[in-house]
Amino acid sequence: MASMPEQLVFEMPHRAAMGLEDFLVSDSNAAAVALIDRWPDWPIGAAILVGPRGSGKTHLANVWQLRSEAALHPAASLTRENVPAVASAGAVIIENIETLTDEAALFHLLNLVREQRLQVLLTTDTAPGDLKIALPDLLSRLKALPLASIEAPDDALLRAVLVKLFADRQLSVEPHIVDYVLVRMERSMSAAERFVAEADRQALVLQRRVTRAIAAAALDSLGY
Repeated sequence: MASMPEQLVFEMPHRAAMGLEDFLVSDSNAAAVALIDRWPDWPIGAAILVGPRGSGKTHLANVWQLRSEAALHPAASLTRENVPAVASAGAVIIENIETLTDEAALFHLLNLVREQRLQVLLTTDTAPGDLKIALPDLLSRLKALPLASIEAPDDALLRAVLVKLFADRQLSVEPHIVDYVLVRMERSMSAAERFVAEADRQALVLQRRVTRAIAAAALDSLGY
């Protein structure tokens, strides 16, 4: 029996949901959500969001960006020369401060929080006390900032994220398939997004719903 030709799949853009209402809350991220939710009533105009890659830190930073209309700058691009231009936005996200190369620039930017009522959100995958900061004044300033940590997602959160990502694509998936995937995939939000996208693609190719066999093939395609 001749095999059916593989169906053409047209890649349609899938918009990432970035509102706080789209962010699922569990014990692993509740403190970080509360920090973002309290803005603009932070004790001072700056705060730090700490979390490993794939924990949802970028999503929360984007939530704050939408609310504050902040400009986004990678820490590695921050220099003493461009601090005035960066600060002119009024609200700023400095992303991945563990990659900072000009410590004096960040110290100067944090000084402007009080002087110019600047709003600053810093993100990092490393707690301030563990950062390799040579400038004592900057390290002291970072340790004094309000901080919230996001832990690696727990099983309950990852299960809910998988269900929601499938629902966002109008896909209905049986609970046993979600459980099958959960024990085999990398434990991160970004891994969940990659898996659902790949499972959706393979289901479209085969013109079938997402079955355990399709889930297994998607996991294999992603190297899990």
